Amino acid sequence: MGGVKLENVRKVYPNGRAAVAGASFEVQPGELIVFVGPSGCGKTTLLRMIAGLEEISSGTLSIAGRVVNDLPPKDRDIAMVFQNYALYPHMSVAENMGFGLRLRGLARSAIETKVSDAATMLGLDHVLKMKPGQLSGGQQQRVAVGRALVREPKVFLLDEPLSNLDAKMRLSMRVEIARLHRRLGTTMIYVTHDQIEAMTLGQRIVVLKDGVIQQIDTPMRLYREPVNLFVAEFLGSPAMNTLRGIYRAAASGSIELSADTRIALGLAPATQARLTAYDGRKMVLGLRPEQLRLADAATPRDWPRCTAQVDVVEPVGSEVFVEMRWGACALTARLAPDCLPAVGDHLELGFDPAALHFFDAESEARIDSA
Repeated sequence: MGGVKLENVRKVYPNGRAAVAGASFEVQPGELIVFVGPSGCGKTTLLRMIAGLEEISSGTLSIAGRVVNDLPPKDRDIAMVFQNYALYPHMSVAENMGFGLRLRGLARSAIETKVSDAATMLGLDHVLKMKPGQLSGGQQQRVAVGRALVREPKVFLLDEPLSNLDAKMRLSMRVEIARLHRRLGTTMIYVTHDQIEAMTLGQRIVVLKDGVIQQIDTPMRLYREPVNLFVAEFLGSPAMNTLRGIYRAAASGSIELSADTRIALGLAPATQARLTAYDGRKMVLGLRPEQLRLADAATPRDWPRCTAQVDVVEPVGSEVFVEMRWGACALTARLAPDCLPAVGDHLELGFDPAALHFFDAESEARIDSA
């Protein structure tokens, strides 16, 4: 197994645009880490620099303790699985999986053994004689993983390998990749734009925006303690509700959303103390959709409440997503499936003030992290 260490790694194109601006972090041996972010954020460029397919403008990249900045891909002891699988259509599954080993001059018997072992592990042993065109998308994806697997590299690099699959197959293959990682214990770096994939697969996640790393942490720490508004809104489906207004420290704190809309927050003394400097200043409140509850007799009396009008109802089986308007504010609630309001209904909602996130309106940094 091999770890990967990046020290201020940058990629700057001739036009001066920085695709990756000073990435510094370490992937531990045996770790599955995910790069995630919107299109153009630099995640694939970062992966390609690790693979040796993109030249590093500056900084140091090490794999298994060896600096590899100037090494070609074949000498880095990595294997890469691409988005389009890149299988040879005229070759059988077995030939595709063993092609790289044949190029390296490995004996035929050794190639057959490695291919057979990998095929059994991936559930492909019954299709070894078939051509890629005879396989399903999920099987083709497993062949691409198998081709990388037989090389027994120090590091696996996976560039959006599930993006061409349908929703059901994506879920199935996500589970397979997680199982494969547990079984092999090999270092894996996985790139995706899908935050659900990132949250379910990654032991840690690297969140990027415009070539800059925003936060590196475990999935639940990112969800519960996002360092800024971008991370807060990017991770989570549906996205976090955000309310922009002026904070008033009087009583137990309130947020003035407009001239005629204000909500008392009922903040704990420790939270009030943390926000003292923001009295009279613009602030952004964040609240996850699952924290909005239908107010009833069991709702604590000191919880903040609001009455919102239903715009859209999205039943998804196990839960219901309800899009609402509260004055000029848009709200999304994740409710139990037995609640199915109609468009135009007015719902009284409450939430625990301890569930609120606070962000600086100008810097968009989390206030207790600023």
